[in-house]
Amino acid sequence: MNSSVYKISPGYLKPAEALNVISSRMKVELDDEARDRIVKCREYLDKKIETCSEPLYGITTGFGSLCNISINSEDLHTLQKNLVMSHACGMGETLAPDIVRLMLLLKAQSLSYGNSGVQLCTVQRLLDFLNNDILPVVYSQGSLGASGDLAPLANMCLPLLGLGEVWHNGVRRPAAEVLKEMGWEPVELQSKEGLALLNGTQFMSSHATMVVARAQKLIELACLIAAMSLDAFDGRTEPFGPQVNLVRRHRGQIEIATIMRQYLEGSQLAAQPKAHVQDPYSFRCIPQVYGAVLDAIERVYEIIADEISSPTDNPTIFPDDDIIVSAGNFHGEPIALPMDYLALALSELSNISERRIYKLIGGTRGLPSFLVAKPGLNSGFMIAQYAAASIVNQSKGLCWPTSCDSIPSSQGQEDHVSMGSNSATKLLKVLENTERVLAIELMTAAQALEFRRPLKSSRAVEKLYEAFRERVPFIDVDTVMSPLLEESRKFVCECCS
Repeated sequence: MNSSVYKISPGYLKPAEALNVISSRMKVELDDEARDRIVKCREYLDKKIETCSEPLYGITTGFGSLCNISINSEDLHTLQKNLVMSHACGMGETLAPDIVRLMLLLKAQSLSYGNSGVQLCTVQRLLDFLNNDILPVVYSQGSLGASGDLAPLANMCLPLLGLGEVWHNGVRRPAAEVLKEMGWEPVELQSKEGLALLNGTQFMSSHATMVVARAQKLIELACLIAAMSLDAFDGRTEPFGPQVNLVRRHRGQIEIATIMRQYLEGSQLAAQPKAHVQDPYSFRCIPQVYGAVLDAIERVYEIIADEISSPTDNPTIFPDDDIIVSAGNFHGEPIALPMDYLALALSELSNISERRIYKLIGGTRGLPSFLVAKPGLNSGFMIAQYAAASIVNQSKGLCWPTSCDSIPSSQGQEDHVSMGSNSATKLLKVLENTERVLAIELMTAAQALEFRRPLKSSRAVEKLYEAFRERVPFIDVDTVMSPLLEESRKFVCECCS
């Protein structure tokens, strides 16, 4: 655990900040304002239950289509515990540790605004799990992304009650055993708390936070890899000039063109005379395509920042206004649509990357076929391009927008759902696929660059090349490629961490 401390406050949290807290393993605490708001809201709710004669959804009633059934005061604790147990219907693969860490962090953040009615000890226990790296076993399937991420959040919160399973020190164990070892008593849920824990978008938003923060760094590296490919292909730099990009006005296009000019500055290869008038689209349209991807990343980043800086459970409690509102702030549509949009953008990042791989191995512009000195005897990078094409094809299939579908649930009470949870898991897969394709392009471009020696590329490109060559060698004759491709993938991921 990092010795530095991150204080959760009821303010604005950015995705990059959240990911940094998790990746650096910082200790997480509530600040004084968050603690005060949580306590104030809980005290208000307790008094409201005592004095209010009208039913309060999910607090003194059942859930979903059972909202018209009132619950006796002596059964309110059982109601909340039953809710968590019955909703723990997750299936499929278990989530990666950092996604679960983000879920714990983002759930605590959402509860810190004092609109949820939870006990302070409940939020603190979430942080106890996070700070001690006791990670609930959460599954990838089961949420409709509408009444929040009910199933995965239920599985995440079971261990607070001494139920379910956790990962601790790399071992999957019953939560009750680990709580006993830590000297922790199971949390006794009070009215509304089960609903506060299960309603929310933390499954969706944790995936989105992970992806959009990584995507910000990946697009910059993608530009540098594209610059290496351009120089290795003996490409022209005029398409990155300021005038031609400024006239189209798109901010992303202008920024990408500027970045490309900076990355190619001082390149001997770029400065040499060209025999060809223009380059294929995958090279000369980098500002237009990457610019559109950058615009998508930046817009989605803003949306996800708003989402993770909000209470998203239901009902929402406003102690100062003496209002308890049963509404729909758990609905995932505000981030489901942007996640599908971001998946499409990242898929295009890999789509155009694969086209440059194809051109680099094509045996044109003075480069040998498949980038080996003796093609025929050696197949070189032939199948590396196949692999890239296969991965790109998979991402294209994953880009079908799940947010355009809805299957009614809860006997029709929840008659429109976002399916944002599936948008989230697909988005992460598309990001990982894009990282793999860019890794193949980097390996291919570095190989092609060798055939341009003694001419040099720019300082920025050569620096990337030298760092890469410390990990992945030049391929002189055929060798087993998979380990080298995997090392290239790791290199790309580390550059973006």
